[in-house]
Amino acid sequence: MSNNDKQIEIELRSVFDKKKHDELKDFLDKNAEDLGEDDKDVFFFLLPDKITKATHNVSKKTAKIVIKLNRIGRGTSDFEEIEIPINPSDFDKAVKLFSALPFDQIQNSYQKRHNYLLEGVEIALKWTDPWGYHMELEIVVDDKAKREDAENKIRKVAEKLGVQIMSEEELKDFTKKIDENYKKGLYNKNTSSEKK
Repeated sequence: MSNNDKQIEIELRSVFDKKKHDELKDFLDKNAEDLGEDDKDVFFFLLPDKITKATHNVSKKTAKIVIKLNRIGRGTSDFEEIEIPINPSDFDKAVKLFSALPFDQIQNSYQKRHNYLLEGVEIALKWTDPWGYHMELEIVVDDKAKREDAENKIRKVAEKLGVQIMSEEELKDFTKKIDENYKKGLYNKNTSSEKK
């Protein structure tokens, strides 16, 4: 695979309350390119250093399987991804297939999300049961050497939006707590899909 075939997400995150979410939505509706609703039903199949996902994009009526060659909170903001589109009718089969494999943990989350583009940064304004109200800011590059420039661009947009980017240590602690809460059975996908 050549570098030109790589899809590396440079992705930073911020968490906030509903009031900030609503302020951000209002600002983005007025000042950013609206990329539309992007609600997803996602199964995460976790390994110590990677994540495999089966994603049903409910809004766009598409589906895919993805492997991220890194995990959130593991020291870097770049996530090389390999994804394969699948027919939405095969989503349940993909979930069943991956569920039969010995992953460390399986998590299911319904994501209410709306996507925007602001100054070259794709923004997903989201709500999920595990994360609450939050935002992902990303730029996709084809070479890890472009990471620093992409991160700087994302941080400038975050500053403009008045959101605090989570540090790697905060992400590590946050995702560890989510993993522990999944093990305790604290998240219920059915209630997740009712919020926005």
